Amino acid sequence: MTYTALVVGATGIVGQNLAMRLAAEGWVVYGLARHPRQDMAPIIPIAADLLDIESLKKALLNIKPTHVFFCSWLRQETETENRRVNSAMLRHVFAALPDPYALSHVALTTGLKHYLGPFEAYAKGPPPETPFREMMPRLNVENFYYDQEDALYEAAAQYGFSWSVHRPSTIIGYALGNAMNMGITLAVYAAICKETGRPFVFPGSPTQWHGLVNVTDARQLARHLLWAATNSAGKNEAFNIVNGDVFRWKWLWPQLAAWFGIESAAYSGQALSLERQLAADTEIWKEISLKYGLKEARISHLTSAWHTDADLGLPIENITDMSKSRKLGFTAYQYSPDSFIDLFTRLRAERLIP
Repeated sequence: MTYTALVVGATGIVGQNLAMRLAAEGWVVYGLARHPRQDMAPIIPIAADLLDIESLKKALLNIKPTHVFFCSWLRQETETENRRVNSAMLRHVFAALPDPYALSHVALTTGLKHYLGPFEAYAKGPPPETPFREMMPRLNVENFYYDQEDALYEAAAQYGFSWSVHRPSTIIGYALGNAMNMGITLAVYAAICKETGRPFVFPGSPTQWHGLVNVTDARQLARHLLWAATNSAGKNEAFNIVNGDVFRWKWLWPQLAAWFGIESAAYSGQALSLERQLAADTEIWKEISLKYGLKEARISHLTSAWHTDADLGLPIENITDMSKSRKLGFTAYQYSPDSFIDLFTRLRAERLIP
């Protein structure tokens, strides 16, 4: 059977890796974004604004996907606005499709804010019990993830398709201009430390430095999305998705330093603001880019230090349980150090870091 996918948010860290995976599996893939890349053949680019329902209808006029993968969000000033805007984008996709009754399955990617709360209250209340499990109830706070889920459930009931919700941890993978990209942010930070002689200090909290952590490779997430979309066990379920191993930053940090040819500095014992540090390094990065002939001289187009600070500053161990997926048949595994090293290697090969 030939599947046709509409990947919403095809230039992001999730959508880009997923689109390429589906295409490699023989799917016909349409990649929707406000500014879609034109160099992702055989992905078919679609330019559309998810908040402009009329333009969205025109863009999707002749497209009848069997599967929709929703991998997009827009950050707003408040969680109330996040709820309104991000749920509207999802509803608009169903309203704009010429034949939503033809859908077989729709997958929604959210994340651990389902358990930790939105950025306004990120892990600031009573600490949730870890590891995070899918059976844990919703928090009694505003959270746009919940609104997106509700919009998905309503559409599934109306149009008769199956659904899946995927909750990754911190995603490590290749994408440029992404709002949540720890891997590239740390790569830029390390490159600046190497060039300037600045100590490569872990910027996170003591809990993150000493505690157990797991992350989600974007390629592992793509495998998971594909599995749930094509297996009966994945229908109408919410799943956590991580690599399948755990590590401590105090163990991994020296390995990342070694890849860049620098020393891992002694941990300071407290969280530092990477966002503030990199914001002051705009000119330094321009000089580094010029010196080494890099493709992107704008540090803001590479890094997302605010989100890296949020993840590395968590006051609890960041551990996610994968038992539900394992019991239902998803057995893929990704070694987390390779997630970082593979990304750094690609960034260097594409002249994005020296």
